[in-house]
Amino acid sequence: MTFNSTQAPSKIFQEDISEYVAELQLHMALQARNLVPTLTKAANSREQLLQQTQANIEKLVSRQAR
Repeated sequence: MTFNSTQAPSKIFQEDISEYVAELQLHMALQARNLVPTLTKAANSREQLLQQTQANIEKLVSRQAR
């Protein structure tokens, strides 16, 4: 892929930053509502499974929003 304009890489960078900020805001909003617990070291396999499941769901949702 080649860029014919010097502004194209800057625009792509701005879009990447915008996506990152949107995902961060979503995560912070969910965490503020206690829908996403803070990640701490899981005390047992049940907590570990819960954390992994929540992380996977959050990834899927953020990818669908794009």
